[in-house]
Amino acid sequence: MAFGFASPAPANTPSHLGRVLEPAEWAAAGIPLLRDPREVVTGLCSRHRPTPSTTVVAVFGPDERLVASASFVRSDSVPDGWECRNVLLSRLRGIVPHDLRLRRPVRTAVLLSCREEGPGWTEEDGAWMWGLRDACTLHGLRCGAYITLTRTGWQVFGEDRRGRRPSLGPTARGGRTGHGGAGVPRRAAAR
Repeated sequence: MAFGFASPAPANTPSHLGRVLEPAEWAAAGIPLLRDPREVVTGLCSRHRPTPSTTVVAVFGPDERLVASASFVRSDSVPDGWECRNVLLSRLRGIVPHDLRLRRPVRTAVLLSCREEGPGWTEEDGAWMWGLRDACTLHGLRCGAYITLTRTGWQVFGEDRRGRRPSLGPTARGGRTGHGGAGVPRRAAAR
């Protein structure tokens, strides 16, 4: 009998496809609604100053106040949900302790994904949705909203809520956006 490591599954295999959530699956998952999504997006933009390739993960307490958040720049490749989950778990572990000992989760994680493309759903969104849901389960958090921020504004998937402001501004030289961010990984905690 020989032991070895299984090679990673190619991108088009059923196991890869199982790590992407479609919009209907996300909407049916019972994700808690944000009381004021514009305030959440505005707060995260002012705190992290995102560029088009920035992702922000934020944790909110039971009172819907920001507990902690972290931002990072995504790679250019379309990620697998497994990779997204691992990146999010790493960031969550760095900003908040897990809540696995609680009977039911009291804190909620929200993901803000900034990009150049339009507001419609992409396979990358599906991978981040899958990753967020799985990372929340493994860290003892409630899975919260998945929000995209583009040049045309923001959109909360599964809630069909959107707005034109804030949005990503025109990219200037040096990769800066209308929010003035340089896109470097950063960590912010609200206490």
